[in-house]
Amino acid sequence: MTEWQKKTPLEWLTYVNKEVKVLAAENHQYEGWVLTVDPVSANILLANFLEDGKVSVSVILGHAVQDVEIAAEADDEMKEKLAHLFMPEESQNYNKEELEEKKNSLKNWLEKNHIPVREQGESQSKLCVAGVLTISPPYGPEDCSSSNEIILSRVQGLLESYFSNAYMDS
Repeated sequence: MTEWQKKTPLEWLTYVNKEVKVLAAENHQYEGWVLTVDPVSANILLANFLEDGKVSVSVILGHAVQDVEIAAEADDEMKEKLAHLFMPEESQNYNKEELEEKKNSLKNWLEKNHIPVREQGESQSKLCVAGVLTISPPYGPEDCSSSNEIILSRVQGLLESYFSNAYMDS
């Protein structure tokens, strides 16, 4: 087992949103921004922004990692780019004001229906329902995540009815 694989998930978390240089087996070197580190395999997911506006994503297998050196910290703009890399495209069609309005409208509706909800996340962009489910931008039924399948399906059903009624009212 390599030193990299012996690290804990909290130690790997310190590499997220950092530009790194990775030395891997057979003297392969990789550079890029760390999107995540898989807590089971220790695989590193790196992103590189190309000249043509595209993004190259690489996976470096955890067992091959020999050394990881931090080259730079991400500024707010880079953190935002990294955070939105895998967001559904329709969410990228919303501007910040529209997303904020949609989030607040949904939050108010949930509160009005006596469903406990609070904002969470670094930028308060996610909604946390009853402490067991999160709704990420753009706040549709498919943007819900929870380990409790029953709550997940019920809240998704509520959101589907909310959005079908919201569109009928407009």
